[in-house]
Amino acid sequence: MGVKYRPNVAGILRDRNGKILVAERLNYPGAWQFPQGGVDQGEDLREALYRELEEEIGVGRERYQVVEERGGYRYEFVNGRLKFGIYGGQEQTYFLCDYLGHHDEISIDTKHPEFQQVRWIRPEEFDFNWVPEFKRQVYAQVMADFFD
Repeated sequence: MGVKYRPNVAGILRDRNGKILVAERLNYPGAWQFPQGGVDQGEDLREALYRELEEEIGVGRERYQVVEERGGYRYEFVNGRLKFGIYGGQEQTYFLCDYLGHHDEISIDTKHPEFQQVRWIRPEEFDFNWVPEFKRQVYAQVMADFFD
């Protein structure tokens, strides 16, 4: 039996100047990523995106517009780790979203904080060394697909 992948969504917020939001993980200093999370039972991908962006960075769906969606990005966890005892990896769908709000409306002071800081960067400034090695190939493909 092969690896079972957990459905996951990620949101790339892009501001009016073409900069994208990246967030530094609270429990892994130096690890930066896009807001993301698993798809809950009964949710479709968009509902999961709306929930995750609200939970992780305090951004409601009225403050962004989805402009592109791409899926099928997969990575496996390292050292045989299983999430929820069954998932050996994640299959992600990424959403490029035009952010309509102001930078200071982003809030990482949430009920269950996941990030210690956020910043807005140009896509070409993204450093793949910020991402754990097992996720780098996915991030490289995502950046090429959305910003090449």
